[in-house]
Amino acid sequence: MRLIGIYVISKWVMVIIELVKRAQRGDDKAFLELFQLAEADIYRTAYVYLGSKEDALDVVQETAFKSYKSIGNVKEPQYFKTWLIQIAISCSIDVLRKRKKEVNWNPEYLDLITVTVEEDIPLSITLQDLVEALTVEEKEVIVLRFYYDYTIREVSEILRIPLGTGKTLLYRALKKLRNCVEKGDDYAFKSN
Repeated sequence: MRLIGIYVISKWVMVIIELVKRAQRGDDKAFLELFQLAEADIYRTAYVYLGSKEDALDVVQETAFKSYKSIGNVKEPQYFKTWLIQIAISCSIDVLRKRKKEVNWNPEYLDLITVTVEEDIPLSITLQDLVEALTVEEKEVIVLRFYYDYTIREVSEILRIPLGTGKTLLYRALKKLRNCVEKGDDYAFKSN
């Protein structure tokens, strides 16, 4: 049974490699097919970083544009999805940097112009709030480690940080999340 699973995975990797090679030769349909395979994951990654549907969709578009322009730079086609996620993370961080430069509305006026929308699943809001409270670096490690199920070594390689730094960020983030949940206060800490 395990041998069949390995065969299917290797067959899938071969398909990805072939699509990447075709896209690098200018086959737009191959690129579109590749991008569509990862589009939902790109959106979810951006949403976790940004907490906004509109911003996440903007990141998906920006990731598509940047990856299309630089598809020729992919050296290891079997890691195409990882390469796309790296671009999406980079674009998300760019959006966060732009947000820091924006001027916030006075809360009195903001209440007058915003509409309250109730979510169907309050738990997802709580989890989103918890993740939002982490620093950008901690969030990157948590998302890649637990959402995409990469090993800590793979996370460190994707983020281009030393393995020890990756472990430190992971354990620090987990400790923050654990403390927050144990206290029952999802606003016990704020990201910088």
